Amino acid sequence: EAEMAPKRDKGFTLVELLIVIVILGVLSTVTVFAVSGITSRGEDARCDADKRTVEVAAEAYYAENGAWPANMAALVPGFIKSDSGLHAVDATTGVVSAVDPGDCA
Repeated sequence: EAEMAPKRDKGFTLVELLIVIVILGVLSTVTVFAVSGITSRGEDARCDADKRTVEVAAEAYYAENGAWPANMAALVPGFIKSDSGLHAVDATTGVVSAVDPGDCA
């Protein structure tokens, strides 16, 4: 008579499953930090683009009117499509600065 070999389950051991879970945790952590860096750079680029747009609109206003705009609303009718919530124009110097330094520097 042939002896029957002991039947072995072909599943994963607890150690193997824990290793997979740890690897997935490390990968997800790396991904979260990579995405947050991309988001931060995107916000910086948005702020820079907004500031440059406001500067150009203020310079165009000055060229046409001979004075700097009193506020952002003065730029909206013919120089810029919408008011910037991130930047303001100084009416005496035309300097564009961040409204809230936390939003844009």
